This record gives sequence, C-alpha cells and structure tokens, in this order.
Amino acid sequence: MVGLVLAIAAVAYLDRVNISIAAAYLREDLALTQVQLGVVFSAFVLGYALTQPFAGRVADRYGAYSVIAIGIVWWSVLTVATALVPTGFAGAFATMLAVRFVLGVGESVIFPASNRLVANWIPPKERGLANGLVFAGVGVGAGIAPPLVTTIMAEHGWRWAFFATAIIGVVALAAWLLLGRDSPAKHPWVGQPERDYIAAGLQAPVEKTDDVPKIASWKTIFGNRQVILLTLSYFCFVYVAYIFFTWFFSYLSTVRGLDLKSSGNYAMWPFIAMAIASPLGGWISDRLSVRLGRRKGRCAIAGIGMTGAAIFVALATQVADARVAALVLAAGSGALYLAQSAFWTLSADLGKASAGSVSGVMNMGGQLGGVAVGIVSPIVAEHFGWSASFLFTAALALAGAAAWLFIDPDTELGGDALRH
Repeated sequence: MVGLVLAIAAVAYLDRVNISIAAAYLREDLALTQVQLGVVFSAFVLGYALTQPFAGRVADRYGAYSVIAIGIVWWSVLTVATALVPTGFAGAFATMLAVRFVLGVGESVIFPASNRLVANWIPPKERGLANGLVFAGVGVGAGIAPPLVTTIMAEHGWRWAFFATAIIGVVALAAWLLLGRDSPAKHPWVGQPERDYIAAGLQAPVEKTDDVPKIASWKTIFGNRQVILLTLSYFCFVYVAYIFFTWFFSYLSTVRGLDLKSSGNYAMWPFIAMAIASPLGGWISDRLSVRLGRRKGRCAIAGIGMTGAAIFVALATQVADARVAALVLAAGSGALYLAQSAFWTLSADLGKASAGSVSGVMNMGGQLGGVAVGIVSPIVAEHFGWSASFLFTAALALAGAAAWLFIDPDTELGGDALRH
C-alpha cells in the first residue's frame, strides 16, 4: 500500500510540475509575461491550499480509496485542459488561471488522504519510514518530469507533454482501483497474521459511534497549539520546496545559461535528492524515536534537516559555476526532505481519527507558502537579483527549523472536544 501511494504521489507531482518545465514555451505560445506566469503557478497552489482541510475531512469521512480515485480522474482531465488553451487566445491568462486553480483543487486530496491511509495501515513506530516513502514519490515524480517533458517537447511540442502525463494518470487510476483499499480488513490480499500485527501495533482502536469515527471539530484543530506550530513550520518548508518545483528549471536555463537538455538533466538532481532523503529521514526518525524518544527522533531530525537546507541554499548563491550550484542546491533539497516525514507522522499521531483533517490544515498552511513563492520569488529577483531570492528562502528555512524547538510530539487532540 505504501509503495502504491508512492507511485500515485509521483504521478500527482508529474502533473504538477510539468508546467514549470514547459514554462518558457508555454509563456511564448500564450503571450504571458513572467509575472503572469508566476501568478498562474500560484493559482494552482491556491486551489490546492484552500481545499486541503476539506480534502482531509472527506478522506476521514468516506475513506482514502474513493477520494484518491476521484482525485486522479480530476487532475488528469485538468492536465489535458491545460494543453487545450489555444495559441494567441486573448483570454489565455484568465483561462490558465481558472484551469490551474481547479487542477489544484483536484490534487488537494492526495496527501491528506494518504495520511488517513497511513493512520489505518501503519503502526506509529513505523510511520516515519512509511511517510518518508510516500513523499519519496514527490522526488520521483518531480525528478522524472524534466527529462520526460523536455524529450516530449523536443519531438512534439509542449502540449503533448501534458497529454502524455494525463495518460500516465489514467494508468495510475487503473492500478489504484485494482490494488488500493482503505484498511487491512478490506484488502483481500492481507492475511490474518498481518492484520493482527497491524492491529496490535496501533496504539488504540479508533473510537466510533454507529460505525462512524469520531472526528475532532474544526475549532479544536485550528485552536491546537501543536497544529499551529506544525502549520507555521510547514509554511516555511513548502516555500523552500516550491523554489525547486516552480523556478529551479527556469533559473538554470535563463539565469545560469544552461541549454534545454542540460537544464533538464541538472534539474533532476534536487528531486533525486528528495526521493532518497525522504525515506532516509523517516527511517532515521523511526529508529531514534524508539531509542531516544519522539522529541529527539521526530523534532530534532526535522530541525536539523531544515537548518541544513538553509545553509546549502544560501551557499549556492556564492557558487559561480552553474553545475556546482545545481549540485549544492540539490544537497539543500535533500536536507530539507529529511524533515518531510516528521510533519506527516506527527499530524497522524496527533490527529488519530482526524489524521486527514489535521494534516489537511497543516498542508493548507504549507501550500500557502507555495502560493507565496510563485509570486514573491520573481518580484524579489526582479528588484534585487536571484541571489537575494534564494537568501530569503534560506531565511525561511531557518525560521521553520526554529519552530521545531517548541513542538511537543507527545500530545494529542483533546478527547473531550471530539464530536460525531
């Protein structure tokens, strides 16, 4: 199940970042300015961010299986719609804003629903690695995108790159419908010994009334100090991550002067680093949590990872050679993703039956960081240069690391505030 969700996450990110690889050609074809393109990037993230809590709540209520299936159909259709905007169309900017916003709404389900799935399938002591593997899909999908999209664009144009990624989505849907299930009890391939092992590993059975899990109220979730701290730190995390998802390819090609093929190759590095570091960070976190406690196992790893990201991103601004700079930035993305699983593991542990809702709120705040980077980065770069934009990003990574000093990994949402 974890491997399957990893693959679905990879497809989701492939459909998400394809536009950043095709940006230069799409911008010329649709007569968009650089700032307009940044707003289009942010439109996706805004739709994605605003619907996160509701996506998590729906997954908590109706199960991850159906929610993810609907999401795959949704974002595949909207990926095709992106490629159907006509060349020279006077309303191209407004149309792209609408299409990308609605695409973001469709993709919003993937990670809150996957966190609901992890809470159902994975005992707490193993969730760091499980979440790390799920988010390795981010690196896999985003890493596949540069060479795949550039190869298709070189042969068939940018529009066919979107058609191809939509077709991959249809294949992913078929695999999900065949292999995915909400819980071990519903999966025909899970034997009784494995079901018993999973049930014994879960801290407590989910409390239910009339077979419906008790889910925390929005007031309880939004007012919880740990949720607020996780959300603030995740805002900083996602801001840093989105530098790679939105502007990194353009930065290599237009600022650092690499050709299309070289940009596609070097743009893979940060995402390969993410794919390696995400499960590695989760594995280390699980081991340290068992031996030294969750404070050191979860919070310390996350804080160290984000601090490392700040150092590498800042250092890259001082490197003259484009290839070395790409390597240093890749190290920064890897350091950042050492922290990824801690966010989602703690939100699942904290939320329990409300894991989808809690992680949805956290991810909403995080994705607002993605909205900010699409707009803020080109503005800062235009006035002060790209080095200043990356230094600002490094400062946010440090702020996100500092928040982990105050996060308590051993608390839960108040049981007295649960409602049916």
